[in-house]
Amino acid sequence: MLSAKLKMPAWERKSALKVLAVALCGLLPVSGAAQTSDLVSHHAFRVCADPANLPMSDDQGRGYENRLAELFASKLDLPVEYEWYPMATGFIRNTLKAAKCDVVIGYAQGHEMVLNTNHYMTSGFVLVAPRDSDLSSVSGLSDPALQGKRIGIVAGTPPATHMARYGLIGKAKPYNLTVDRRYESPVVNMLEDLKAQEIDAAILWGPLGGPLVKSDYPGMTVLPLLGETLPPKMFYRITMGVRQGEKVWQRKLNSLIRRHQDEINAILMEAGVPLLDAQGQTLLELPQ
Repeated sequence: MLSAKLKMPAWERKSALKVLAVALCGLLPVSGAAQTSDLVSHHAFRVCADPANLPMSDDQGRGYENRLAELFASKLDLPVEYEWYPMATGFIRNTLKAAKCDVVIGYAQGHEMVLNTNHYMTSGFVLVAPRDSDLSSVSGLSDPALQGKRIGIVAGTPPATHMARYGLIGKAKPYNLTVDRRYESPVVNMLEDLKAQEIDAAILWGPLGGPLVKSDYPGMTVLPLLGETLPPKMFYRITMGVRQGEKVWQRKLNSLIRRHQDEINAILMEAGVPLLDAQGQTLLELPQ
């Protein structure tokens, strides 16, 4: 038997080695490039985004998430392409899960519908009030200055629980949570009501309220609500969202976030987003 093997023709030995090599390929770990999902485009940085969600994004590229998309695309040496869909029911199903795009620029950490990258910002809810009002130094919803005030609140958001705890709900004015921003904008409506003195203060998610006040409501002040110690929490870490299972793509974005955090912070702060430390306790400032 041994002598028979030794007498195997050269072409048969080569064929056997090829078969063995193919078999071994199934046992060896594949490279990182091979692990990247075929669904992730190699020709463009494909972003799932709302076309009418200023100050975050819009189809004219005016939002700070548009600027973040341009930053990441430039680091990857790719053009940006968008899949536009309202940030409402069905957004992830009809964009990211449908493989029409590869990343959602802003997504709360821990949400099971996506695979989260590392967080690139921490922000929280804020109180918006006229600069010359008696509410201009409030840092928590337990502040006695808020008693008896008519406060705007987006229904179903965490601050509503705190408002109920402190007896502020009775006079509150609610605004819708989930809407198609092409036709309705509760945040802008709330700020317009505040400007018209129909409400005394507005409670908003900081990445929405901060930039809008900076660009359109110069008479208002933005006050991060850092004084709450009971749940629910009032600050959240924001990540990018990718499809479940796309770990190589996630790691690539994590690397970009880590290496370009200063540039990310600069874009967000220039827009007016109130950035907090990872514990939600301290307002960050750009280094001088």
